[in-house]
Amino acid sequence: MSVSRTTDVVVIGSGHNALVAACYLAEAGRDVTVLERDTVAGGAVSTVERFPGHQVDRGSSAHIMIRHTGIIEELDLAAHGLRYLDCDPWAFAPSPPGDERPGIVFHRSLDATCRSIEQSCGTRDADAYHRFVDVWGPRSARVMRAFSAPPSGGHLFASFWGLEADGGNLDLSRQFLAPGDALLDEYFDDERLKAALAWFGAQSGPPMSEPGTAPMVGFAALMHTLPPGRAVGGSGALTSALRAKLAATLGHDAVTLGDGAVSMRPEGSGWVVTTESGRRLRSHAVVAGCHVLTTLELLERGGYSREVLDGWRRRIRVGPGIGMVLRLATSDLPHYPSAPTPTDATTGLQLLVDDRARLRTAHAAALAGELPPRPAVLGMSFSGIDPTISPPGEHQVTLWSQWHPHRVAGHRSWADLGESEADRIVAEMDRFAPGFSGSVRQRHVQTPVEIEREMGLIGGNVMHVEMTLDQMMMWRPVPELAGQRVPHAPGLYLTGASTHPGGGVSGASGRSAARLVLDESRLLRRAWGLLRRRGR
Repeated sequence: MSVSRTTDVVVIGSGHNALVAACYLAEAGRDVTVLERDTVAGGAVSTVERFPGHQVDRGSSAHIMIRHTGIIEELDLAAHGLRYLDCDPWAFAPSPPGDERPGIVFHRSLDATCRSIEQSCGTRDADAYHRFVDVWGPRSARVMRAFSAPPSGGHLFASFWGLEADGGNLDLSRQFLAPGDALLDEYFDDERLKAALAWFGAQSGPPMSEPGTAPMVGFAALMHTLPPGRAVGGSGALTSALRAKLAATLGHDAVTLGDGAVSMRPEGSGWVVTTESGRRLRSHAVVAGCHVLTTLELLERGGYSREVLDGWRRRIRVGPGIGMVLRLATSDLPHYPSAPTPTDATTGLQLLVDDRARLRTAHAAALAGELPPRPAVLGMSFSGIDPTISPPGEHQVTLWSQWHPHRVAGHRSWADLGESEADRIVAEMDRFAPGFSGSVRQRHVQTPVEIEREMGLIGGNVMHVEMTLDQMMMWRPVPELAGQRVPHAPGLYLTGASTHPGGGVSGASGRSAARLVLDESRLLRRAWGLLRRRGR
């Protein structure tokens, strides 16, 4: 079969990192073609109409990291329709039933947050939180800068550990390697405050009882510089803007939906990518934005050494599954008795955990293939700040319940367990916001199996592979692939949550991949020019 199209770069997948890479390459004058197996662009950063009149996110909802990277400004995505609303307050931790103290409100304003902590937990913890932000705000900013750059040893360690600014302090490196729980115990007394911050940090995947998770807790300090953002119209507004930017730069829509790649192989000085429909695209380079295990499968079909691929596959740890999601159409927002005002509770993340023991037991249960004794739930109700996503008089609530296994033990399946587990998750919201279940009009349940099926997130892990210390930075997903290249496959580049800096909405991996493509193509052009001059 002949090649049906020739292009400079084929990008596999249309997740936000893949589209970020495509946009930077197009701006540099490269012809780019994006292949997407799904009929919806954007991967886990996409929004669809699940219920009549409701624009519902399929994956991510609140965007944190990308607002710190400069990518939005560099690509001028505001000119292509992207607009963010600040989540302020950015989080609320309600008091459990029987606790008469007010819930903890995390405002963008550090002083307002400390006042809330003082009213709920006392002066000692309020003062400790101020010190925590003063110390971990600059550290987290350095971590974010390191996350925005390729994972190159010396520079990354200098930025990540903060050695340049902190004079090589050994205690600092100890803190970065510590469990998040240990860091919280160093600063705070009140368990509700520690549980709220641990639950915020655990959104990356590992529980804060694991080593190396202290920096994930430390990210809370950055929220007082720039809080989580909600894209107007839904999370997919980001990838819609990226797609529009790409089309405007190239002069045509470069994204092909419903015709994913099935193999890729080197040929001559470039690559040939074959799609599900049988199309064959020749390109100088390929940027694979899909799950790393999917990329390895495409390589195997193209003739890459199975023995080498199996060696990598055995070492890439996806994990037992990270969670399940309920997308709810409701008649009202949640009402929390412990909220000082209704808007204090519903503009950002609702951290429905008051004891870290619940996080530990939920994670341990998932490792054993069991359901959590009690679901650990995060609530979000962004229709309260963005009414465009729901019809008049209705609202939309998302409940994320973490550490549900992809494979349940025994002779059980998610087809049998999904609805009953969804009931338990709604009941958990009812515990903190009594009467909430009565407001639910429609619901869409995303079990770990459904998350995998719909968005290609293997094992139901929204982070692709586990975000543990041994699979981060220059070890993500394995050292041989951590430079976003594949050995003995020149012209192939990796991007997406499988690569540094990992999961979450950052776009940093996409920008790094584009820079690699452009830098190496410049080197090749220089080398070719030098050879030609010597040939004269």
